[in-house]
Amino acid sequence: MPLVHLVRHGHVHNPDKILYGRLPEFRLSDAGDAMARAVADSFVAQGTDVGRVVASPLLRAQQTAAPIAAAFGLEVDTDERLIEAGNVYQGTKVQSGPKDFLHPRNWWLLRNPWRPSWGEPYKEQEARMWAAIRDAAAATPNHDTVMVSHQLPIWVARMSFEKRRFIHDPRSRECAVASVTSFTIEDGKATDMTYSTPAAHIEAPK
Repeated sequence: MPLVHLVRHGHVHNPDKILYGRLPEFRLSDAGDAMARAVADSFVAQGTDVGRVVASPLLRAQQTAAPIAAAFGLEVDTDERLIEAGNVYQGTKVQSGPKDFLHPRNWWLLRNPWRPSWGEPYKEQEARMWAAIRDAAAATPNHDTVMVSHQLPIWVARMSFEKRRFIHDPRSRECAVASVTSFTIEDGKATDMTYSTPAAHIEAPK
């Protein structure tokens, strides 16, 4: 049974604390580069039979995928379905966390947390992520696939697997930078899931 490993990209160089969303120019920090290498080393040390590496088109995901692919002598394929979730706040400076969005001018955007009203619908993220996961498992049925994506799409895929409601507090997401959320796929369906943090020993700058 193939495993599909969803890797969140490593730490991003973002000294101005911009909510970067799908902005293309944001790259990994030095710590993020080290995290990507740690993930690659972890797969090698565990004897993971990686047959394909796929990444979101965004730079930070491509940079995270590169050392993983290199460790197994592979190229990085790109799948647009792994891209970050769309968000109307993209490009906004976030200095104090979620409370920055609670200004009255933003109340209309926050009117529906179930959809959510401020970004790409959870249902659309669920559909594209699971289509990509199933396609990856079918394309490489005798090997594992590593797919590098972003926190919210990975978390939505996990919530879907666990049959949770999509509305949630972002601070509760178990999806750290450079973490690995792995699904066992059997006959096109996910039957098991594990979560690991092979780069947890690398401290990201504040």
